[in-house]
Amino acid sequence: MQDRAAKTRRQLIRSAAEVFDRGGFAGSSIGQICSHAQVSQGALHFHFRNKQALGEAVQSAAAEILLCVTGQVPAWHPAPLQLLVDTSHALARRVAGDLVLRAGFGLAHDPGWEGGASPWQHWRDWVRGVLHLARRQGSLAPGVDLDDAVAAITAVMAGVEGLERDPARARPAQSVTPFWRLVLPQLAADAVRGRTDPAGARVDAVGGWWDPAGARTDPAGGLARPGGESPSARRRPDGRPAPHACGAMTDGELCGVPYREMSGSAS
Repeated sequence: MQDRAAKTRRQLIRSAAEVFDRGGFAGSSIGQICSHAQVSQGALHFHFRNKQALGEAVQSAAAEILLCVTGQVPAWHPAPLQLLVDTSHALARRVAGDLVLRAGFGLAHDPGWEGGASPWQHWRDWVRGVLHLARRQGSLAPGVDLDDAVAAITAVMAGVEGLERDPARARPAQSVTPFWRLVLPQLAADAVRGRTDPAGARVDAVGGWWDPAGARTDPAGGLARPGGESPSARRRPDGRPAPHACGAMTDGELCGVPYREMSGSAS
């Protein structure tokens, strides 16, 4: 019974995300969401007291997926700018294929939406944290303004998210590579400029990055064990998927991260 209730809750969140993504928050109704999810309004109100609570659940789920994609800012990384580039590619692909994540980002600038923590704030904070790390490790070019860099990197992701709603789009996620080709020469220090791939570095099956010397590195920072799983592979200590595991999932999967209970949902 609990599994069925959890499945219904996920179905409602996904259906609400699709309806919000298509028509905006104000232009969407409980009836449309129930019809799309093929559940009764009574079933919806068992989980969510109103449309606002459902919107909060969509944004919370999007925040969980985003955290799964980015992970936390590592204390150390052998190539922080490559980490930034790779994660931006992973996020662009995820935005293109995951309605819940895209709807969560979309709600943040929807004029009909009020409330909820914006996934954009997490993305900006994460980008700033990685740039700070790059500066500490000498990977950032002298004189780079962090505010400008964060704004530009956030803007390109906002462009990808917005273009995904254009039916005439031509795979906007592909615009990430040209962006990095333009930006990296100004962003990267001389020592790392030629070693940062704007198209994204190859990620192996257990989530390690391969550096130019051929040594696999752990996405959470540090070298991976040769020939084996990286320390952060598969699961985090709290049992949630590691960031790379989320990025490698198919579009139909919701990252395997349980949705946080919202104040408006049934217990």
